[in-house]
Amino acid sequence: MKRSMEPSDPRHYLMQLASDRGASLSSLSALIGRNTTYLQQFVRKGSPRKLEEGDRQTLARFFGVSEAALGGSEDKYLPTAAKSRVAQWLDIPRLNIDASAGPGAVAGGEAAIGAFRFAASWLRAQGLNAAMLSAIAVSGDSMQNTLYDGDEILVDRTPRIWQNGVHVVRLGDALLVKRLDLTRPDRVTLISDNAAYPKLDLPPAELVIIGRVAWKCGRL
Repeated sequence: MKRSMEPSDPRHYLMQLASDRGASLSSLSALIGRNTTYLQQFVRKGSPRKLEEGDRQTLARFFGVSEAALGGSEDKYLPTAAKSRVAQWLDIPRLNIDASAGPGAVAGGEAAIGAFRFAASWLRAQGLNAAMLSAIAVSGDSMQNTLYDGDEILVDRTPRIWQNGVHVVRLGDALLVKRLDLTRPDRVTLISDNAAYPKLDLPPAELVIIGRVAWKCGRL
């Protein structure tokens, strides 16, 4: 039986919402563009005392609940029809970084600068957990004709045994989007779909796989 949730305590309510959705507090912190310990400190240490309005709005839209349930000042409950409409859509943060499809973009700040809104039903059908997704831009031409300079991509950070495919990786201070060949246990091959760029073979310890590219959009 699903437990009932009383929104009288925003911290307790947030914990229950996260548990029911299967989302970690660190992933939810990333969703609102904060460092990974932000919501853990809010829930467990009471710091900050209250969520900022923008953070509260993003979390409320993500869970399909009233902002008041997370400490806001508006009416305590959304009407059932309005709550249903909110729950149909989920916002994925657009991070202030690019993944290079060229010589390598230096990784900078990862604060959210906007969001893409997706139908919750579509994400479920794709097997995607919104709390583990972020959107970033592609920079450079090494992944043509798969990805183009300026394309936006969804990066799925769900922990898994990585398989061949297009991924975002961190190599030193650079963030790259490449096709990975992971068939050899002692080497990772970074492949550019643009044949003008050579392959790069590396030992696995030299890079970090951030996530797989699950979706893209771009201009025609």
